[in-house]
Amino acid sequence: MKRRARTRRCLATTAVLALTLAACSSDGDGGDDGRVTLHINGQPPGTDERELRVFEAEIALFEEEHPEIDLVPHEGFMDPETFHTRVAGGDLEDVFYVYLTDPAGIIEQGYAADLTDHLDDVPHLDQVRPELHEVFQDEEGRQYGVPTANYSMGLLYHRGLFERAGLDPDAPPTTWEEVREASAAIAALGGGVTGYGECATENTGGWHLTAEIYSTGGGVAERDGEGWRAAFHTPETVRLLENLRAMRWEDDSMGSDQMRSCEDVMVQMGAGQLGMYLGAPDNLPTLVRQYDGDYEDLGLAPVPDGRGTLLGGEGYMINAGASDEQIEAALTWLQWRFVNPDAVERRIEEAAADELPVGLPTPPTPDIWVEGEIRESVEALKERHANVPVENVRPFMEGAPTVEGRIEPPRAQEVYAILDNVMQGVLTDEGADIRGLLDRAEDDVNRVYGS
Repeated sequence: MKRRARTRRCLATTAVLALTLAACSSDGDGGDDGRVTLHINGQPPGTDERELRVFEAEIALFEEEHPEIDLVPHEGFMDPETFHTRVAGGDLEDVFYVYLTDPAGIIEQGYAADLTDHLDDVPHLDQVRPELHEVFQDEEGRQYGVPTANYSMGLLYHRGLFERAGLDPDAPPTTWEEVREASAAIAALGGGVTGYGECATENTGGWHLTAEIYSTGGGVAERDGEGWRAAFHTPETVRLLENLRAMRWEDDSMGSDQMRSCEDVMVQMGAGQLGMYLGAPDNLPTLVRQYDGDYEDLGLAPVPDGRGTLLGGEGYMINAGASDEQIEAALTWLQWRFVNPDAVERRIEEAAADELPVGLPTPPTPDIWVEGEIRESVEALKERHANVPVENVRPFMEGAPTVEGRIEPPRAQEVYAILDNVMQGVLTDEGADIRGLLDRAEDDVNRVYGS
């Protein structure tokens, strides 16, 4: 459920930046013995015993297979609040983790190495979904990072409630109009059951509204010269919100409590009292582990309308001060660790041994592959080793390759805070002026963008 904040612009001058980045790079980047030392982050904290154990085993196995590369792991991932301080202090590792919202700013500021001329011989990288690669490219198509995992939003639904309401759980809604119909049928069950749920507070309303706007093929922000401007005030967005208002006020299929967090929505789904909400695949194990859900009752489908979906995830970039030898070694590590179909079965078996779910589009089998032989092989392995009902997420998996993924808009959290007002207005005021809400939100977002 985390929303990723874009990193702040660094104030260092170009000359200071160049010296700083050079200082960040490892001293042992290729000595007389031909060994290359890489400082990498992404080590889990000691409190996460299972993940740390797996991480350390992966480091040991990689170094056994690649004795010419020494990995020096550092605890932690991406903290946007301290990233620039670490760069200025020369503390940025040779290989560093980023969220998919970060690369554009990091590329613009010159913090990452251009990898383009080093990629031809990296196995399997060309089989990663192109929209993930694009996140790490500049306007000229030069590549500065490696995507390693992603999520995209879909329609999470309660199969048990679908059956009780006379709906086919194997044919979930594919449009927002069908969501309305299913929501009304589920709410008619009574007993406190609601058909469709929305997050609405602490920027989650704006986050969900962004995902819904993307689903109709629309956008939240668009380029305006060198800057950005709001792009969400469209007839499609108006129709989307009118459909939501109809579910809330005409059909009464969403309940009366609408100032809810995403956790509130998950609690209701886990309790079997909610029919549908927008969510990512990683919600499934969370619903089971934390909110008393049951995999047998949970289904996942592509986002309604399917013209686009909100995309998030992660990857790694390489310090701009890295040598050619370090870049080659870093790409060897990243491919081996994250873009390696030959290791999928081993990692599946390790997850199953630790009683973690296998069969979902989440680690150890993140959904990063294009349609083709590798994707088919991974899907077959998931089915063979599954310990959860994979047929319940089949609609999502079959639709995922055809739904365009789009990352969050610039200055996402500020935009989401503004769009919260639109979502809350529609859900809490029966007479809300949708176009007026969008007018005010458009003005406020354009002020954020300075346009």
